[in-house]
Amino acid sequence: MKTSNKALTAAEAKGLRTAKELEGHLAWLETFTPAALGVLAIASGIYTYLGVSSILEDNGAMSFFAALAYSVAVSVGIFVFWSYMLRLLPAMRSASGFIGLTVSTMVGSLAIIAMSSWLNAAALAGSAAVEQHLDNTVRDYQAALEQAHDIAISAQALGREVERARAAFEALADQEQSGQLSGTAGKGAVFRVLTQKTEELKNLEEQIRGQQSQIDEAFEAGNQILGRMRALTVAPGPVEKRSVDFAEESVRLAGVVTRLNQLSIAPLIARAAQDLPASVVLPELDGRSTGVRDAQSSTIDSVIAALNQRGQTLKRAADEVLAKEPPIQTTYNPITSADAVIRYAGSFVPSWAGAIAIDLLPAVLVFVLAVTQAAIRSGRDGLSIEETLTLADLKAAINAMRDVEVTMGGADAEIRKRLSGGEAVSESVSGTET
Repeated sequence: MKTSNKALTAAEAKGLRTAKELEGHLAWLETFTPAALGVLAIASGIYTYLGVSSILEDNGAMSFFAALAYSVAVSVGIFVFWSYMLRLLPAMRSASGFIGLTVSTMVGSLAIIAMSSWLNAAALAGSAAVEQHLDNTVRDYQAALEQAHDIAISAQALGREVERARAAFEALADQEQSGQLSGTAGKGAVFRVLTQKTEELKNLEEQIRGQQSQIDEAFEAGNQILGRMRALTVAPGPVEKRSVDFAEESVRLAGVVTRLNQLSIAPLIARAAQDLPASVVLPELDGRSTGVRDAQSSTIDSVIAALNQRGQTLKRAADEVLAKEPPIQTTYNPITSADAVIRYAGSFVPSWAGAIAIDLLPAVLVFVLAVTQAAIRSGRDGLSIEETLTLADLKAAINAMRDVEVTMGGADAEIRKRLSGGEAVSESVSGTET
């Protein structure tokens, strides 16, 4: 056998020692790596089972076996995939092979996330995600209730404008009765026009005032429903049952919001303001002379002009209320824990991280093993077999040679024995023939 007389340099000796040390570590680590990988795969399968169970509506035997079969398939798939990668990727020596398997690892990781990790996240944070959905819905309903109440209260504030207009025309009626407007005292045609509009405004004022108690009652009822919905959001017990009760309360609250929208008096005030000058019923002029009747006619024209001006003022105030953006129609949509985890993923980053980590942790082991194998190959590159042999290797080789020699010696003895026995038989046969 040809031997090498080349002496190892210090760097080569150090690299060789490092390679031997890493090989020893890998030999020890490989004793429990498959078991650890199996534990991770089983744990992922358990959480996957819980996630699938939360999605399936039926709780019968078929759903149980379906969820169990899916979780077992996930566990087996994770174990087999990472076992392949742990063995094959670190052994790749060519750049093309390493890049190809790295891409395969990434694709497989995405597949694992798609089939397992989001279900794991649903199992870890599904109830909390559904509760957050309930909480967000409560906030939406609260905003809608407050906005509807604000619009209704703003419309009630128009009652002050109506009161001012009524007081103004009431004062004009008093002046006309004393003869300060048309010049003729009494309750003539001008007085009757002013009284007519005063009564209209008074009726509108009373109608506005009557709405206030209904608005207060509706707003109080809405707040009570919101309180029960908030309690359901954080109450103990299964979130599925709480979601059913929550949906019932949301329907009631939606009705309250609709009622508040209907209680807004602004549309009625806008129509009344528009009709204020147009709905004047002109009485017959009752002046005793032509001059008095002309004065009454002129005064009535002035009253109609005042009515028109006051109506425009009321109309603008009512239009400002009507221009306010109405509350958004809020509807509670029940949601599964898996969908909730995806929708509110940003709020459950730790749960998502844990769900993904339990599936993709072996990827870190794959690349650690790849780096280690690369270091081992780097320590052995450029060295012949004779230079890499250790004392233990030499002892093992010597023992193997001795075993071969013993085996070969025994075989030679057997052959010689058989040959000797064959010669003796030949001599015996020759003597008999003689």
